[in-house]
Amino acid sequence: MARYIDVVTLKLFVAVCEEGNIARAADREAIVASAVSRRIAAIEDDIGAPLLVRGRRGIKPTAAGETLLRQAREVIRVMDRMNSELSDFASGVQGHVRVVATPAVLAEDLADDIGAFLEKCPQVRVSTDERVSAEVVRAVREGAAEVGVLWDASDLSGLSVEPYRHDHLCVAVRSEHPLAGRSSLRFDEVFGQIAVGVAPGGMMDVLLRREAARISATLAHRVQVSGIDAAVRFVAAGMGPAVLPREAAEGHAKARSLVFVPLAHEWARRQFVIVTREGNSPTATTKLLVQHLRAQATGS
Repeated sequence: MARYIDVVTLKLFVAVCEEGNIARAADREAIVASAVSRRIAAIEDDIGAPLLVRGRRGIKPTAAGETLLRQAREVIRVMDRMNSELSDFASGVQGHVRVVATPAVLAEDLADDIGAFLEKCPQVRVSTDERVSAEVVRAVREGAAEVGVLWDASDLSGLSVEPYRHDHLCVAVRSEHPLAGRSSLRFDEVFGQIAVGVAPGGMMDVLLRREAARISATLAHRVQVSGIDAAVRFVAAGMGPAVLPREAAEGHAKARSLVFVPLAHEWARRQFVIVTREGNSPTATTKLLVQHLRAQATGS
């Protein structure tokens, strides 16, 4: 078993797999082809298994090669990220925090809250990535991000959890709709009228279908859309009501013509949370960002 494979060799191996040809990989990495062959042969000798096989369409990785290719790409990605973050210090940046968040959070206040943080801390860099809830949790657990922000309906075991903002699910209707004059609504009053579904299979969709099942009902949307902006447009166009988070929906241009009637259920109030790795010692910059987000949410 190979005890150590240097990063240069890993890059050469990835290049060969991607180019399907040793000569092209050598040109890409500015090295002679014979040196590429020797490095890969040395790995094969160490592990006692072939990594590459020649086919009609060029060189392809074997099963062992596929495993090395996957791991090599990950190592190169980590090394590139490390070099990028270290180079930030030379340009005056004194910290970098990676944040992953769900679309619902990013559609509301997170961008503004991070913007306010960067105004206070101009020498810090924050990178954000949009993921679904399960991927946010995985990214934080695996260390791919320092901070995650998502709805607390997810499995958050093994993570440190801090409260963030919340929103409220409402029934969005046009102003002339018979429901527009109500101060609140129960789900059993409106489930049959919900014509526009949002993000099929997403957490909000799953929640609504679960609540429909509790009253022995089934949701049957006339149209399903991927995001809140499209849902607002369809409701405004007269397609029918939709259940939407008011805080995210109100920012869309077409929302001015709509009325948002709150759902009168505890489950309709969605609590968002900030998660970090449990047992991990966060950097001072990460701590500052988490404290800032929590303070923005509480108004303190």
